[in-house]
Order: sequence, then structure tokens, then C-alpha cells
Amino acid sequence: MKKITVVGAGNVGATTAQLIAEKNLADVVLIDIAEGIPQGKALDMLEACPLWQSDSSVTGTNDYADTAGSDIVVITAGLARKPGMSRDDLLMANAKIVKAVAESIAATSPDAIIIVVSNPMDAMAHVAKIASGFPSKRVIGMGGVLDSSRMRTFIALEAKAHPKDVKAMVLGGHGDLMVPMASLTTVGDKCIADVLPADKVEQIIERTKTGGAEIVSHLKTGSAYYAPAASTVEMIENILGRKSEILPCSVHLNGEYGISGVYVGVPVKLGASGLEEIIVHKLSDSEQQALNKSAEAVEGLIKKIQN
Repeated sequence: MKKITVVGAGNVGATTAQLIAEKNLADVVLIDIAEGIPQGKALDMLEACPLWQSDSSVTGTNDYADTAGSDIVVITAGLARKPGMSRDDLLMANAKIVKAVAESIAATSPDAIIIVVSNPMDAMAHVAKIASGFPSKRVIGMGGVLDSSRMRTFIALEAKAHPKDVKAMVLGGHGDLMVPMASLTTVGDKCIADVLPADKVEQIIERTKTGGAEIVSHLKTGSAYYAPAASTVEMIENILGRKSEILPCSVHLNGEYGISGVYVGVPVKLGASGLEEIIVHKLSDSEQQALNKSAEAVEGLIKKIQN
């Protein structure tokens, strides 16, 4: 069975580990700097595996030696947003955390595929790529899958449709300048413009952009974790070959969409080697301008880290 390490035993990390074990996708190692937390949560999950009819092994640790030989490593470690805090506020603190984690992963699992969840995610994916020394196809950011799922949710609610019948694609950075693509959004076999009025679509796009902040405002002391974890596992299932779908993920672009040297969310195919293909859609001028603006924002964060 494959081995997946989840770094960070907080809400996102623990829920990700739970879903991996529940779906019997791989053996799971949950690692955290807090002593006892990953061990306790892992044991609790392991004791649930018979009820899930899963034979996944779930272990908790504080030692990267126990993560050695992982096929996939999910980085959720870092500080979560608090009310009034932007993703950018997390930048410097989480950059240090992700750098240390990526260096440890490279030392113990040099052939792993890294999925970065920590925010600000696109910039943290860049940090992980540099710190690990891995080829960019093996360092992928989770963001677009989550943003697209949020958009699908809001459309399904408004259109009174089953979520499985809603297709949506959100490109760009995982932040305030994300680019929800109305032109690639459908309900059943109909374009979104034929299902909902333009003002409703615009409201949904705006709610999608602030989807994370909306949850933070409710929770007060935490941020989203069920949907981020499910989005991460969707990527894992594609990497493991359980699914074969086009997903919006943050990847290092080299000229695709006219953007180079930066992590930005675009449609991709994932597989055993990590990033297997970038799908290039023809964008309208306004969509391309929005994507460029989003990429420039990510570049700005990277410059702040490097300075």
C-alpha cells in the first residue's frame, strides 16, 4: 500500500488523514511538533478503520524518520487565519514553517510528491519547491479544487441543482484575486448564463472569492477544514489513479497562459509523476488580464519572502 504523510495534525491535517484512511487510499503518517497530538488522533482514526472496512495503517509521530519513503506528503502545517487577518499576514511566519518542513521531506522522502495546503498557498508552494529542490511537477498547490467546490456549492444552491451536475473552474491564485471562470461553468449541459441571471452569477463569484473569510467570520477562532481536506484528497485520488479528472491546481508555469516562473492555479491532469499535463484554455481578454493580475500578486508575495 502507498504511504502518505500529512504534516500538521490540526483540523485540516487530521481531517485529511481521516479521509485517506476512511477511503482506504494509503497508509497514513500524521506528524506534528506537538507531542501526543498526532499520536492520539492517529490512534483514534486507526480504531475507526474496522468500521470503515479499511486496512490502512494510521500512525502519529513527532519524528520525520517515521515518514521516510512517503509517496505523497501533504503540508498543512502553519498558522491559520484569524478574523481580520489576510492570507498575506501569514506570509513570513508560514514561509519559515514550510521551508523547514520541505527540507525535512527532501531528506526523508526524496521521491515524494508534495501537496501544499498552507496559506498563502501559491507562495508556499514556491517556498516548498525551492526548499525541497524537487522538480516543479512534484510540488503542487491545493487551492483551485477548493475554490471550485465552493463555487459549485453556491451555484447548486441558487439553481436548485444537484452539486454533481455543476461544473466550475476557478483559476489564478488562491486568494482575493482568484479568477472564477463563468465561461467554463455549466449546470447539466447548460452554460451558467442560461441558468442564472448575470447579477446572480456575479454574486456567486464574489461569495466564492470570500468563501474562506466567510467561514472564518463564523468560527471566530479557526478557519475552514472539511472542504480543504476533501479537496486535498480529491487531488490524492487522481495522483493514485483512483480518478482521472481535470482539476484546477496551483502549479509552476513556464509560459503557459503567458505566465512564467510563478505558481498559479490552472486546469491540470495529475498522476503518478505528480503534474502530468497543463490544460490550456483560450481565455477572453478580461479573463487573461485577471489571471495576469493574480499571478503578479503571487510574484509580489514571493518577492517579500526573498527580501
